[in-house]
Amino acid sequence: MASLLDLCERYFGARNFYDVLKIPKTANDKQVKKAYHKLSLLVHPDRVEENIKAEATEKFKVLGRIHSILSDTEKRKIYDESGQYDEESEEVVMRNWADYWRSLFKEITVEDINNYEKNYKGSETEIKDLKRAYMDSKGDMDYILEAVPFTNCEEEPRLHSIIEDLIKSGDVPEYTAFTNENDKKKQRRKRKVRYFFIFIIVL
Repeated sequence: MASLLDLCERYFGARNFYDVLKIPKTANDKQVKKAYHKLSLLVHPDRVEENIKAEATEKFKVLGRIHSILSDTEKRKIYDESGQYDEESEEVVMRNWADYWRSLFKEITVEDINNYEKNYKGSETEIKDLKRAYMDSKGDMDYILEAVPFTNCEEEPRLHSIIEDLIKSGDVPEYTAFTNENDKKKQRRKRKVRYFFIFIIVL
């Protein structure tokens, strides 16, 4: 059975809990919870397409386990000081991570999502998320469209323009994968339109 660290590396490319959540070690409880919420929404099994539901479920479980450690004062202290955590506790083994998630966050309505989307697009938060996705993927547009909330192929020209401005201003480096993307890859993406409806509660 793979360890939690192995699963972190497999699904998120990092073996450190803080790196997975993309927060500093000094993050407070509110920041930890907000980061967990944001990432878990991207992989919530109830909010992804059927063909990626199995992997999304595993990612969702990993994020829940990380949050359960970092949100517990004693467990977090032990992890911060030694890198150790309780891998096999009965609580972790028996926990229903969907119920755990629902106990922390309110139910999301379509109206909530629509309202958040209106405020999100064009905001500083969207640009920050776009910059992070661009940097993390070194300019891979497929990754950017999956990682940034409320994006799809129809949004690509707008996002492309924002990134070009960020490159010109020196806020991000120029990556060949972005500036010289293969035409076949672009066409394949357009045939595979996906919508990601994400609502991030400001905690």
